[in-house]
Amino acid sequence: MSLCAAEQGPPLANPGLELRRLVPGRPRWVPVVALLAPAFLFLTAFTYWPVLRVLFESFMVGRFAGQRALGLDNYRRLFADPHFARAAWNNAVYAAGTIAPSLVLALLFALALRDTTRLTTVLRTFVAMPLMIPLVAAAALFSFILLPGEGLLDFYLAKLGVPAINWLGDTDLALGSVVAITVWKNTGYYMLFFLAGLAGVPQQLLDAATIDGAGAWRRFRNVTLPMLGPTFAFVVPIAVLNALTQVDHVVTMTQGGPADATNLLLYYIYQQAAQNYDVGLASAATVISVAALLALSLTSFHLLERGTYYES
Repeated sequence: MSLCAAEQGPPLANPGLELRRLVPGRPRWVPVVALLAPAFLFLTAFTYWPVLRVLFESFMVGRFAGQRALGLDNYRRLFADPHFARAAWNNAVYAAGTIAPSLVLALLFALALRDTTRLTTVLRTFVAMPLMIPLVAAAALFSFILLPGEGLLDFYLAKLGVPAINWLGDTDLALGSVVAITVWKNTGYYMLFFLAGLAGVPQQLLDAATIDGAGAWRRFRNVTLPMLGPTFAFVVPIAVLNALTQVDHVVTMTQGGPADATNLLLYYIYQQAAQNYDVGLASAATVISVAALLALSLTSFHLLERGTYYES
């Protein structure tokens, strides 16, 4: 056995290095490039190139006149368009009406259902159930619920003596109806994040505050809420993103009407690109919307990070 071991020689300390020595002239970066190339190609084809194309199209003017040139006319037309101003205002109202109520309700539900029992498990399921329903299906469902005179809501309101209300046809109520549907849809989703954040609050801190005589409100304000800073820093940008990108229910229920009362920025972009075939105006609106979304997300993240406490 010693003779066989002597003939085989000592074991290799670094087999990979020896293998590279057996293949001369092969750079080390070749396997890395080969592994990353498919992901890079897909990112370029479906992410980077569309972004550059939209940015380029936003500066391309004179498409319909047959004289293509670069300029800022698309942005001038965009800011002079009253429909864009109405869509931007609607989106601001929609964001304010969906983000704050959804987060507040989600936090309240998470606090109420924090302890794991059979009852709280069932209640968590009911609260989170709208998360499993696609937004288009939820919009179709609420279209029947909100039918004037014949919908389920008006049916029960009629028993209380309330006359029929055109929830989606009244310019004063249509956007509020869309906001209510969005809050119903998103609250359970955000509640899951707050439940995870509450699970990370150290119980010894709450017990120490209780021993010091702190009531439920003081424990929540001084212990629980600061410890939820990382959760808020994660959930708020997601809520902002949803407020500017969720448009399926508008397409299904109102198509931006009545009289642009529910027209949001993303639906405005769809109208210009797919209905009016004005790619330049749609691209300019896309650039402005993405820039606003990025600015709002970074601002909210920065403001929340300043007061965030991370447990070591």
